[in-house]
Amino acid sequence: MAGSGATGVTGDKIAVIGAGSWGTAFSVVLADAGNQVCLWSRREEVAASINERHENVDYLPGIELPRAITASHDPEKALAGADVVVLAVPSQSLRDNLPTFLPFLEPDAVLVSLMKGVELGSLKRMSEVIAEVGDIAPGRIAVVSGPNLALEIARREPAASVVACADEDVATMLQRRVHSPAFRPYTSVDVLGCEFGGAYKNVVALCVGMAVGLGFGDNTTASLITRGLAETARLAMRLGANPLTLMGLAGLGDLVATCSSPLSRNRTFGEKLGQGLTVEEIYASTRQVAEGAKSCSSLRALAARSDVDVPIADAVDEVVQGRLTTAGLMEAFINRDTKAELS
Repeated sequence: MAGSGATGVTGDKIAVIGAGSWGTAFSVVLADAGNQVCLWSRREEVAASINERHENVDYLPGIELPRAITASHDPEKALAGADVVVLAVPSQSLRDNLPTFLPFLEPDAVLVSLMKGVELGSLKRMSEVIAEVGDIAPGRIAVVSGPNLALEIARREPAASVVACADEDVATMLQRRVHSPAFRPYTSVDVLGCEFGGAYKNVVALCVGMAVGLGFGDNTTASLITRGLAETARLAMRLGANPLTLMGLAGLGDLVATCSSPLSRNRTFGEKLGQGLTVEEIYASTRQVAEGAKSCSSLRALAARSDVDVPIADAVDEVVQGRLTTAGLMEAFINRDTKAELS
């Protein structure tokens, strides 16, 4: 997949909002693709580290960042001149964060979501929150989703992803802007399918992690991954997604990577639950966000509203809320009524 055909647009500026591990890693992709990148950081010391040491010591220690990446704590400075703005903040904080940046957007700037979650309360996808809060047309909102573990991306290990936008021309423009020697993007117009694949795989990864933490092996985890994909597809298709999207990079690809890798925050969170730690203890031990622990209740509520059976999301939410043990979760799955696989 390493791309001798990468076609970055030299000199164009892209702003990345959020200097966590994924925002920083994606900045490496953008810089390698020929863009000038300004990374906005909530904390001034993180921005200073990036500018002075070319390293994000808090989130990606040991990774040397390209000189085309600069950082700022000032939203106006970060966004000035950027025709593409990448959003990489925690999904549940997006609505509160957006008003800080909207006044400084360039006219007609395209907003790209790296976030994988469904908002608590409103049950909206991230693209819907952006459209609502920013009064921005769907053709200016895109998502990037696929099997993209941040550390591997930052190390420039070959990877692929999906760039989805309702406007196919915008998706194609972004594909060109993010195509680096190690990162191969594909286009799609199925924003809904890509977003649901990204959000739901985090919940499934929590469940897989619980199984691993309890000491179960590959048969158990493969069964959970497969049934998790079926569950994801049921809900996404009910809401209008293309089923082929769920079989692709933003669906199956992202699901396999997140459920299988020890680099996955959500799988690791689940493992710790399986080992007996509480949600509060896990939150206290890390500054990384496990989106599935936040989104499971939103996805469960959305499924209930859509009359779709989602036993994995139901059970994971019960564990996160402290109403079910991880051992009880596994027992509940085995004891569910039997049925045809494709029903």
